[in-house]
Amino acid sequence: MAGNLRFVVSSLKINNDLERIGDLAVNICRKAKVLAAGPPIAIPFDLAGMSTKTQSMLRDSIDAMVNLDPQLAGAVCGRDDEIDQMKRQIRRQTEQLIAADPSRSSELLRLLAVSRNLERIADLATNIAEDVIYLVEGRIVRHQNSNGVTTSP
Repeated sequence: MAGNLRFVVSSLKINNDLERIGDLAVNICRKAKVLAAGPPIAIPFDLAGMSTKTQSMLRDSIDAMVNLDPQLAGAVCGRDDEIDQMKRQIRRQTEQLIAADPSRSSELLRLLAVSRNLERIADLATNIAEDVIYLVEGRIVRHQNSNGVTTSP
């Protein structure tokens, strides 16, 4: 019975996370549409790499869910820090570029918003992976540090 309850709880949470990911994808599309309507711009940071890594995390978290694979889910959780670091780097670069050329601030802020949305999608993919671990193993990894020690929420 505990396994069935974990399945219901995890399914509801994962469904909510997938809906939020869809909303964030729409936000990215809106930014891309505005940017595409203007003159071509050079993207001064690795937004494409961030996008590829985020998509990979999302794909793997869904694969982990479908296959009930806690090892793959754990690997997804371990990749979130890299996306967080990329977002921080993009923010720093954006601040420097705006300071150097304020006329580019509008396009740069749109690109920064895309990086924030990608980072949030990676966070939600991590949530899905954590829910897979909970579903399969009954462990709540959300409240554990990197050494596996439970911390307060």
